[in-house]
Amino acid sequence: MVAGAAPKPRNDVHVWGWVTAVGVAVGYLSVLLANPRHFYTDDTEAQYGPMWVMLGRQLREGRFPVLVPWEWMSGNYSMEEAGLYNPPQLLVDLIAPSVDNLALYATVVKLLFSIVAALGVFRICLAYGARAPWSAVAAVAFPLSGWFLFFDEASWMTSLTGTAWMLHAWASAVRYTRGRGGPVSVFVYLYLAISVQYVFPAAEAGLMIVAVAVGEVVHLRDRWPSLRLVLVAGCAGLAGLETYLPGMLSSPATWRGNERIVNDTFLDVPWSESLNASLPSTMPAFDGWWGYVQPMPMVYIAWFAVPLLAFVDWRAARAIARELTGALLFGAAVLMWTAGPGYIGPLRWPGRVLPMLAVSALVLVCVLLSRCGAFTDPRRRGLAAGLLIALMFVRSTSAAPQYVVRHLIAAILVGVLVAVTVWLVRRRGVPAACALAIVVMFPIAYEQVRDQGPTPMSYHFPGRRSEMTAAFPPFEGVTLQLGDRALVPPADQGGDRAWASLAFGNYAKNMGLNYVNAYTPIGHAAFSALLCMGWDGSTCPDAYRRAFDIEPSTGRPIVDLMKVDRVVLQRAQYPGAADHPAPRGWRWVDYPGHDRYIWVLERAGGPVSARNGFVADTRNVTAAVIDRDAVTSRLRVTSVHGGRIVFSRLAWPGYRAALGDRELPIRTIAKTFVAVDVPAGTRNSELVLSWRPPGWHAGIGAALAGLLGLVALQWFHRRRLRAPEPGPGLPVVAPEPEPAPALRVRLPRAVAEELVGADGDLR
Repeated sequence: MVAGAAPKPRNDVHVWGWVTAVGVAVGYLSVLLANPRHFYTDDTEAQYGPMWVMLGRQLREGRFPVLVPWEWMSGNYSMEEAGLYNPPQLLVDLIAPSVDNLALYATVVKLLFSIVAALGVFRICLAYGARAPWSAVAAVAFPLSGWFLFFDEASWMTSLTGTAWMLHAWASAVRYTRGRGGPVSVFVYLYLAISVQYVFPAAEAGLMIVAVAVGEVVHLRDRWPSLRLVLVAGCAGLAGLETYLPGMLSSPATWRGNERIVNDTFLDVPWSESLNASLPSTMPAFDGWWGYVQPMPMVYIAWFAVPLLAFVDWRAARAIARELTGALLFGAAVLMWTAGPGYIGPLRWPGRVLPMLAVSALVLVCVLLSRCGAFTDPRRRGLAAGLLIALMFVRSTSAAPQYVVRHLIAAILVGVLVAVTVWLVRRRGVPAACALAIVVMFPIAYEQVRDQGPTPMSYHFPGRRSEMTAAFPPFEGVTLQLGDRALVPPADQGGDRAWASLAFGNYAKNMGLNYVNAYTPIGHAAFSALLCMGWDGSTCPDAYRRAFDIEPSTGRPIVDLMKVDRVVLQRAQYPGAADHPAPRGWRWVDYPGHDRYIWVLERAGGPVSARNGFVADTRNVTAAVIDRDAVTSRLRVTSVHGGRIVFSRLAWPGYRAALGDRELPIRTIAKTFVAVDVPAGTRNSELVLSWRPPGWHAGIGAALAGLLGLVALQWFHRRRLRAPEPGPGLPVVAPEPEPAPALRVRLPRAVAEELVGADGDLR
């Protein structure tokens, strides 16, 4: 090889690794030029961003925020998508309260995790034997693929982070089974994917491990490496059990308690939509939020993924097929998953696994192009590529015929890009072609985001928390809002309009306000039914009556049992509410500048949420609060004839009551409030009501077992690496083969260029 013609392989990997990171950053910049709020929309602005701020505040104050009692709709963070046991996520939380511009912060955090995800794809390709340039092409393409770009990166933060760690677990799993890595990295990445606290990456990671384990048995013809991989995965699963055990044991109390395997058509993606994977203009046809034809390219993967299959030597590909069995199995499994069923327990909406299909396709295509690329017959293979592009055009046009001209332009563009790429491979070498493949991704992403227009899922919350706080009333204590987000028209969705008075989702957390309403995908079923409150904190028109209804066994209104200090009514839902007298013990309060959107009721006697701990009602019991925090209430109680204490705590599974050394049963009032019966003859005794996530002892034990298992596997791995060489008494010497006679052949320059690339390597 000529000096300076190509860097050393390891340097080559480092250079293209940096190309990957920079490529993702440039891709983000392209998207932001098209829509500056693309990465701060929907669940990011309504759920994740404000939750980071609230959790960060709690952590800074020395509290581990596993339960926030006054957040009745989302206060059980052992079940929410909070990532309480995920160190990188906790770091994100800790920084969040110091950042005013939440939109910028969310974008930067997502950029970092997208780079992590892209480098995971890069490592997977390298693990399967791809060259660094093609690995970088696959890596940069993944964050710009349809579903991942328009949903996981734009909105569903935990899907982004979980996927990022899961991809590195995949690469480490292949390396471990093939003897190029140890168990620790597999364990760490799997644990990070699991502890994100979002079930899809955890389930996808489990499916990936099964696919890799089976694939490596086929490849290596040896079951022991795969068995070791399964053991490592099992240890990671044990360590991550604490993340999901509380949700599993508490599910009967939630909206998700009765989920099973069922099928419907919502976000079931037909397999034929995969034929659109390389046409940037594709608007797939399946049932979604916007009807049958979707307004964004959800199934798009990369412009080259389908047409460059024509330039694969499929005979050579058959020779390496066994090495790729794991990736093929995983791709086939997720392809079937995308088409249904609609619900598999908590796993709903099959379209969510489209990023896994994109990863599988990108890895397989780029590995095949790297190891089996055939660019020596451009005419015949170019014709095949043209037929593939024509097939994509026909499929996309049949799905959305109103965009036929747009599809035609996209098809011509892809055809030109394929031709230029092939020419570059033949004349300038693979690195130049791969650089082109990456560069053209950026204008494609820009056009896709620009054509979509303003993000259709956005709440249009302000980006800066200081702007939110300055415009919003300084509500102290605990506030219950009764209203419906659907009644806020788009023209009113702004920080100086409706969002200066109303708080939906987790919006109140941005300002440090204590609201009952919040965003939750989990939901306590009984409380939700009590006030007809939905996942974003919206309520039905009957909620006002229900909030002030008398609970029969206590004789108190529901708002008293909740110890609410303020009730905010949305004027659009209750237009004449203030024309009627305030409920007993309440008064109407004017907040100048906010009377366009809300009526406000406050207690006539002042706030009650901070009084007497979380005790809401007593019957035949005298109780004095000794101490209380988010998870524990300590009382000094006396009851001569026996009585009952009702707490303003939501009856999540996990509460325990103890009177001295005696455990007392937990009761519920209205299926919602925690209550404890105090036995007769109790005199000046200490009652302790405490809450722990269900199964937390088992979770800790499982985590310790998983760590011990990892230690054992690492010890075994190190022992294998240190296996002694053959002793001097019995030397094992392999006979050296006879050197082959040198053969020098002078080839014509055109033929030599066909066989040897610009980097000096054989094609």
